[in-house]
Amino acid sequence: MRLDPIAIENLVSQYLDEDIGRGDVTTDAVLTRDIRARGKFLAKQNLVLAGLEVAEIVFQWFDPDIQIQAFHLDGDAVTAGKEIARVTGPAHMLLAGERVALNLLQRMSGIATATAEYVKVIDGTGAVITDTRKTAPGLRIFDKYAVHIGGGHNHRFGLDDGILIKDNHIAIAGGISAAIKRARKNASHLLKIEIEAGTLAQVKEAVEGAAEVILLDNMTPEQVRECVTYIRENEPEGRNTLIEASGNMSLETVRAYAEAGANLISVGALTHSVIAADISLKMNV
Repeated sequence: MRLDPIAIENLVSQYLDEDIGRGDVTTDAVLTRDIRARGKFLAKQNLVLAGLEVAEIVFQWFDPDIQIQAFHLDGDAVTAGKEIARVTGPAHMLLAGERVALNLLQRMSGIATATAEYVKVIDGTGAVITDTRKTAPGLRIFDKYAVHIGGGHNHRFGLDDGILIKDNHIAIAGGISAAIKRARKNASHLLKIEIEAGTLAQVKEAVEGAAEVILLDNMTPEQVRECVTYIRENEPEGRNTLIEASGNMSLETVRAYAEAGANLISVGALTHSVIAADISLKMNV
């Protein structure tokens, strides 16, 4: 996944408008506009870096000539105490952009760090870690980029990315079979159909409907293993059904799901419960 600079600039503009409002009254009262300053981004914990380009775009919103001198790149493992980057420019611009730049850099690095931990735990199993749509509005592009940087895979970016028939669709449509039939009739032939199943009985119905992807939701590793065995023994000839496991995943349990045979393991906590990485920006003249 690559960041779209135009989309990022538009979002950053909104964030800065929200934060600055009618102006940075503190800086305007304390400093004159001719003062230049230097800032150092410092890692205060071990982390996987993500979002440095975004932080640079924040400062370039004020002045396109402001550039970040990077000592580490997105995806690098940075140890506590290391200097990540430096930025130089008019002091009033650096101070006005400081909080937005840090908020995004800390959040994205926190997501990348957490993702890397999950990826490491399931190493060697053949499974992959994916994100979900459980992101705060306006932050999805940053969150999913950070998951990618941390070694994870991106699930749907939005509702227009793929068909995922979940429990509420099933309830309203009148069952799994009915939902799959309608999806296959009405959707583009280029779209795969993923169906959520919470029981072995629902898995059997999904297999009978020839769903290309089956999401095993809120099951134990033992239940996942049973469902994986059934799917592999009964899926259409030549079909290698993708099997996703989801629901309350943790670092302590995720490997058991991978070893049970899930191809994809989606972890909502990567983005909906992110702990921002501890990064500081210290300035002087």
